[in-house]
Formats: sequence, structure tokens, C-alpha cells
Amino acid sequence: MSEQTVFLNGENLPLSEAKVSVLDRGFVFGDGVYEVIPAYGGRLFRFDEHMRRLQDSLDAIRLNNPYHHAEWQEILTTLLKPNGTGDQSVYLQLTRGVAPRDHGFPQAAQATVFAMANPLPEADKALLQNGIEAVSLPDSRWQHCNIKSIALLANILLRQQAMDEQAMEAILIRDGLITEGAASNVFIVKKGVIKTPIKDNHLLPGITRDLVVELAHANQLACEETTLSENDLRQADEIWLTSSTKEILPVTTLNHRPVSGGKPGPIWQKMYTLFQAYKANLRKPI
Repeated sequence: MSEQTVFLNGENLPLSEAKVSVLDRGFVFGDGVYEVIPAYGGRLFRFDEHMRRLQDSLDAIRLNNPYHHAEWQEILTTLLKPNGTGDQSVYLQLTRGVAPRDHGFPQAAQATVFAMANPLPEADKALLQNGIEAVSLPDSRWQHCNIKSIALLANILLRQQAMDEQAMEAILIRDGLITEGAASNVFIVKKGVIKTPIKDNHLLPGITRDLVVELAHANQLACEETTLSENDLRQADEIWLTSSTKEILPVTTLNHRPVSGGKPGPIWQKMYTLFQAYKANLRKPI
């Protein structure tokens, strides 16, 4: 099997040859942003939306985008080709580049740009059939969670705290309100209405989250973007988590107590079917 090819600073090269300086600000400060884009049938999933979020993150940290939309599409599509048409996950990262260690922005540093594509594993059927366990934890992160920053230490610590409690994800609470998961967006269902927290600086505007909202509206499923309290979470009939790589997962245990009778709920079943149909349509030849 040939070695994986990655993209680094304008070149496609073998992974073993991709090197970044220890003075790169991504390594020293976590000064950078990233995106994760699924690809189905060789086609990038909601590429325009991912590029829009990438640009928003770059604008927020005051870093110029080194490539135009069409250039990004060519770069990332080229990485997909060696892996065929199977489902893949594209990771891309931009940092403020190599510079002497100083907190202030460097005068002339050039952004470091890295991207790679890896096979996207099939969904774990056991998780879909039985759901997952989650715990609620105080949201101890910073005030700019809308930026898809590579500085994920707070998220990592929260996720590990959940794992220490034998849970798969942490659902985060700030000032009594649900924000998001440590690596996901959150939905609840109450009395047949799908609800998700409004987008603000306390959560990442998830691409899969937005698609779920669109699919709900397009298929006459009641759906609201609203503030949700910790009490709303405890009293929910269903709880879901969404992300680019996990898609839509049902939470059937919260804080060691069953949700929806300990089984995925009927509204989740409908949304999961709609999401799979969306993916199947994306895989069709143009």
C-alpha cells in the first residue's frame, strides 16, 4: 500500500515527509483554526458552508485566507482521489506560521496550511441501536467558542472527564443554559418539538447541526432554535448529539439515568432516516 499523501504549504507530499517547525505558532500557542469536512462518494459534504465557517474563524483571529474557494476545492478534492469513492473525512488546519515566540502577531509570518484525508469509519450499529451515555458538566471554556480554534485543551479535559464517568460525551452548561457538547452540538425533543440552542459565541455553529434544522423544516417536523436550560435537558423526551464525523447520535443515558426509556426515540429515527437519504443523494453521480 502506498503512503498517504497530504497537503502542506502548497505541496502534495508523503505524510512521512510533512514537517512543521517547532516555532510554528500553532505548536507554541495553539494559534490557528481548523475544519473537518466529510466526503461521501468523493463529494465534499456541504463544502460551501464549511468554507464559510472557515472564513468566519479566520476573520475572528485576524488571519488572511491564503486560498480562494475554488482553490480550496481543488486542493481537498485532490486529496480524496487516492482513497477512491469511499466515505472520507478531510482535516484542514491553518496557523499563523513560524515566528519568534512572542504573544503579539508577527509582522511577516506566512500561514502554515495543512490538510489530509482519511477513511471515515461506518457508524457503529450498536450506538445507533442502543444510543450513548452523556453527562452534563459546567462549561469551563473561553468566550469565543464560535471560533473553530485548534486550542482545544478545555474541550479535551471536559471530554476526558465524561469518559472517566464511563460516558461518551459531555453536554456543557453555562449560567444554567445548554451550550453544546465537548465535541458536538446538542438537540432535545420535547412534546414532539425538536429544539437546539441558538447560535452565539458560546457554541460552534455546526454544519451538521444546521442541516438537521433544515431537514426538519423541509419535512414538516417542528423545530426551534432557542435557549435551553439545564432543566430542559433533564426533562427532555429525546436528546441527540450531532457532528461532522458522528452525524446524529441518540443519547439514551444522561447522568446515569435513562432518556427515552433507554432507547433511541421516534423523532430521532425519522431524522436519522432523512439524514441518510441526504447522504445517499450526495453520493449520486453528478
